[in-house]
Amino acid sequence: MKLEPAVNSKVINKKKSPLRRKESIAGYLFTLPAILGLILWTIGPIIASLILSFTDYKVIASSISWIGFENYIRIFTEDLYFKQSVVVTFYFAFVSTFATLGAALFVALLMNLKVKGQSVWRTIYYLPVLVPAVASNILWMWLFNPEFGLLNSILRLFGLPTSMWIFDEVTVIPSLVLLSIWGCGGAALIFLAGLQDVPKDQMEAVDLDGGNVWHKFRYVTIPTLSPIIFFNLIMGLIGAFQTFNQAYIMTGGGPNNASLFYVYLIYREAFVNSNMGYASALAWILFLVISIFTLFIFKWGRSWVYYGGGR
Repeated sequence: MKLEPAVNSKVINKKKSPLRRKESIAGYLFTLPAILGLILWTIGPIIASLILSFTDYKVIASSISWIGFENYIRIFTEDLYFKQSVVVTFYFAFVSTFATLGAALFVALLMNLKVKGQSVWRTIYYLPVLVPAVASNILWMWLFNPEFGLLNSILRLFGLPTSMWIFDEVTVIPSLVLLSIWGCGGAALIFLAGLQDVPKDQMEAVDLDGGNVWHKFRYVTIPTLSPIIFFNLIMGLIGAFQTFNQAYIMTGGGPNNASLFYVYLIYREAFVNSNMGYASALAWILFLVISIFTLFIFKWGRSWVYYGGGR
């Protein structure tokens, strides 16, 4: 039997290299707009903001001078608004994140029920996500109005004491948390997708062992949803730390700076007071804080997030 001589792989690679080179060039040309956009509009501004954070940059005066760490020193030692915004943002971030997470899971369980008109109910629950932020904030300003708002009208109907809602420094953050819960449809939709993967054989095993609905939820549903809880927790916390619309549209940071969110403080320093260098320093502090919390949640998640194919 006559054997064919082995073909040298290097010869094949050399023959194919011009074609591969053309394919690589075409691939880079197709991805060039995205790469340029990433460099010009994301990486470039990030580097520029880091440099500006060490300068005294006045936008209107077009003056810029290198001052080193003076912006950071001033933030931590002199700026009372910084301390107030940190307290307000942390308070809102943690309360709204966990409240929205619980509400989203509850709504997802409701949307997963086999009832008549299920698709209609799912659409209704998701509608708040589709409403533009400005429109929803203006709508809720009317709902929160202490004189003729719908919420106080409902309270009066049942003989309950009314509230000043966003117009009182004690109730402004709980009121904005209520607004964030109203928009939990996005997280609920992700939970709903996860509920479709809950193993039915394990549910039946709980029934055979004499378990009830709580046992199914605690020992089957929650472990199955733990990766989704983990994802929604991280995304919710990052989003809550960057809350801006409510302060800008509804409260203006008031009353008495009770809703002075951190990102609103950055906006005020950059575009109202024209202190772009100082605002850049504030932004980098926020970036470091979010990064630390994200890393902490990733490390904490190892102890309770369950993946079917692994730990």
